[in-house]
Amino acid sequence: MVAIITDVRYRMSLALIRSLGHAGVEVITCEGERCRGNAASPALGARSRYAARHVWLPEGPGYLDALADLCRELGAERGCRPALLPAGARTLGLLARDRERFEGLCGLCIPTTEQLDLFNDKARVSALAEALGVPVPGRYVRREGEDPDAFFRRTPLPCVVKPVCGEKLGLTAAGRYAVAEDRERAKEAFSRFARLAGEDPVVQEYLPGGALGCSVLAREGEVTASICHRRVREYPVTGGPSSCCQCVTRPDLVSCAEAMVRETGYTGLAMFEFKEDAAGRPRLLEVNPRVWGTFPLTRAAGSVIPRLWCALAWNAGNPDRQAPLPQPGPLPETKMIFAASDLMAALGYARRGRPGEALRALGDFLNPTVRDGLFEWTDILPGLAYYRSLLAKERHP
Repeated sequence: MVAIITDVRYRMSLALIRSLGHAGVEVITCEGERCRGNAASPALGARSRYAARHVWLPEGPGYLDALADLCRELGAERGCRPALLPAGARTLGLLARDRERFEGLCGLCIPTTEQLDLFNDKARVSALAEALGVPVPGRYVRREGEDPDAFFRRTPLPCVVKPVCGEKLGLTAAGRYAVAEDRERAKEAFSRFARLAGEDPVVQEYLPGGALGCSVLAREGEVTASICHRRVREYPVTGGPSSCCQCVTRPDLVSCAEAMVRETGYTGLAMFEFKEDAAGRPRLLEVNPRVWGTFPLTRAAGSVIPRLWCALAWNAGNPDRQAPLPQPGPLPETKMIFAASDLMAALGYARRGRPGEALRALGDFLNPTVRDGLFEWTDILPGLAYYRSLLAKERHP
């Protein structure tokens, strides 16, 4: 098989590149020209020993045309249609809108534009989940003509304020929501997100419990493989993406994801994000219909998801050369860290008077059974490039 992987500046692309390359797939990596020679934002995947070839793509309007030309070129050279695996949300959206052209040039296993729009809309996700009996947090809606001050006088605090789709606004994971403990903070976050998005943000009940994720690969409404995780630590510690997570077995979360996948006829990758209430009951917060931030856990735990996604895409483009589909099995309770972020989390916990959390983070860093989601001794160049990028950002904030 031949696979093209795009957006290889993202660290989660490395797990996909490594898993496929290790399985014998010829991996072609792609990235936009802006990352060429950019020490602060390097194309990490281009440095992997599992990348057979790297291609720089032009920025702007010529990006998709160049990607189509690459698919056409590989098809002519290899006598096949390569599997095209978009690791970034922007490329995924572009391919979904230009699906007809690309289906003639490559194999795809991605959502439709309608499915992306649905799962990227937090309000619509919440309404769909409620209709299917999937538990969600309480939601507070501003009445017509009601000013924010009056709205937050009747809204229970603390609450969570977030835009309908923070990713489309270019916000970082930590910047896509705000936990408001008082009315002034709630009004500030509400006004800021409304100004950015041009519409009222979502205001939800605050859930004090742990964070969980159920990540799936689906085809035409059927979940073909899944992996669940619990967030152990996050950075920033005040609220951010996982710096440490652990694979867990949660059939209840899988059932919730299956119901929504089945109802929408969804195809592709998606991560269903849950948070527990005070009683420990999980409630669905949102859906990320793309390669998710903790995707490297699939490699750490030995999940078939990377290889299965590639095989499904390949088979869609090459009906006369079908690849066997790897079968999912039980997964171990593997723990994974992003070492740089987790060490910063340890420092954050220590500063906030939580030495136990800080010591546990240090223990995981030193524990050889805990996998790093980025650095691998058998493929060290991407990890070194990532750490150089952190230093470059420190020098040029």
